Amino acid sequence: MTSEGTIAAPSGSGAGKHGVRSFGSGGRDERRSSVTLFLVMSLVLVYCLLPLLWLIVNTTKNNSGLFDSFGLWFGHGFHLGANLREVFTYQGGIYRRWLENTVLYTVVGAGGAALIAALGGYGLAKYRFRGQKVVHIVVLSSVMVPPAALAVPTYLLFSRIHLVNTIWAVIVPSLASPFGFYLMRVYALDAVPDEVIDAARVDGAGELRIFRNIAWRLLVPGFVTVLLLQVVATWNNYFLPLIVLNDPRLFPLTVGLSQWNSQATAGGAGAQALYPLVITGSLIALLPLLVVFLFLQRYWRSGLATGSVK
Repeated sequence: MTSEGTIAAPSGSGAGKHGVRSFGSGGRDERRSSVTLFLVMSLVLVYCLLPLLWLIVNTTKNNSGLFDSFGLWFGHGFHLGANLREVFTYQGGIYRRWLENTVLYTVVGAGGAALIAALGGYGLAKYRFRGQKVVHIVVLSSVMVPPAALAVPTYLLFSRIHLVNTIWAVIVPSLASPFGFYLMRVYALDAVPDEVIDAARVDGAGELRIFRNIAWRLLVPGFVTVLLLQVVATWNNYFLPLIVLNDPRLFPLTVGLSQWNSQATAGGAGAQALYPLVITGSLIALLPLLVVFLFLQRYWRSGLATGSVK
């Protein structure tokens, strides 16, 4: 060893004229890469949090403050309480009805879709039956179809069976999750060992009992992952409810807030006063998603860790 960060190389190794090889440049490259990565991730973080900051700041402003002050800083006065009261009392408190509708669509639609995906994914992964490959191909093909492309055919189908302008016109399509189905199949292949299932069958357990007492516990992290994805997708669903619903009392938050925003943009007497309601209502609509994610993240993180170990 000749000095810190260098080591003497054996003769004839081609390490240099003085037989010394240095590792200092590699350390500098790693530090430079770390700094670059930190800066890039910081920019991504700012890009993601900036709209949320704008939303939080502007819920504290009245209508004049929205146009007279800087968007990323507070205006004159603190009007959050007044905005909250106005959101829940405007048009007879219809925002509360929109919030209840969204919760109903999400709980039934997303919960049902995640459960169906868990059952179907487990069955497709652990059972052998005629047409299994065809089912797999159909599921993969369905993943590639954008949901917006199915909105109009769904409307035409539901109009024939008289489901348009009912809660089932939103819930039934939400129960189908091809991506969740595929994700649960992939997860079940490794998460539920075939040996455990065979041992349970030898002990006399039925298929339903095997799934309920053994497979389900192993599938919970994957189920929670699919559930989170479906909750976000159903909560933010806009295009399908816009097409299949025309009764404002059945609107979810996305369609209802869009209607308020359209009224504010169209102008008219007092129309601009709806902007604080739209902004405050949008912030309220985000809070349940944050609560659900914080409550379920421990299951989601354990699922990711399990997948990395496997």
